[in-house]
Amino acid sequence: MWTWLRRAWDRVRHPRWHAETLVCSRRGHILPAASVAALGPEHAGVGVDLPDGRRFARCLRCDCWLDVPRPLEPSSETLPPLSQIILPRRGEELREAIVLRIIAFDRIIHVALFGALFVLALELRLNIGPLHDVARRFLDALNAVAANSTQGASHGFLVTELQRIVDLREGALDVLIGTSLAYTVLELVEAIGLWHERRWAEYLTVVATAGLLPFEILELSRRVTVFRVGALVINLLIVVWLVYRKRLFGVAGGRAALAHERPDPEVVLAPPVASAGVSSGA
Repeated sequence: MWTWLRRAWDRVRHPRWHAETLVCSRRGHILPAASVAALGPEHAGVGVDLPDGRRFARCLRCDCWLDVPRPLEPSSETLPPLSQIILPRRGEELREAIVLRIIAFDRIIHVALFGALFVLALELRLNIGPLHDVARRFLDALNAVAANSTQGASHGFLVTELQRIVDLREGALDVLIGTSLAYTVLELVEAIGLWHERRWAEYLTVVATAGLLPFEILELSRRVTVFRVGALVINLLIVVWLVYRKRLFGVAGGRAALAHERPDPEVVLAPPVASAGVSSGA
């Protein structure tokens, strides 16, 4: 069991897929070296001009080197110093952004479910009188059939469900309507905030999700189902991941630690050692 968990954790930390390649395949490469007139030796980590006239430019996101034509109308004479080049999100920062989008999508699913529950409860509330009348007529008919035959046991499920409808009260529906509407709005706010990577949305998601965990555990103690176990595990993972990776509530250095995790462009885009040696020898 522990071996499987360690392997799963290693796959999460060191995935076989590359988020940078995935994003570049959808949004395109970021090639600042492709749009300038000339490249100096100090920019050899971003792009190089070969003696035969070809130019190779490095994508700042996925580190892919591409053979690009020299621009007919360059945007500038050369690139700015490496320290002034703004790196796109990459590495752990990019993967975290993707995970936040996945959590936001999970919230959207919750919005759809709670919204459907709200509409159903509202429809029942508006038609509670006629619904009670229909349920009573069916219930009386089934009871009459059961009294005059030996098939009473076969109608047990229908009788139970119809009795629940008859016993349904307006107050219970009002509570259900209010609760489902509140959670629909809450989950929608969470989804929008997480999609736009707002820190307040991360806090809101942790507090709201953690608040539901005791009720999920209580429901699980009454009856174990695959759906309930899966929902509990997913919500636990969301809470733990947000608190630990996003440094919420001061964990692991808090928000200040996130700022120090930004990569340094002078380190990431530094010229290769071989290029630096050739340039100094020249």
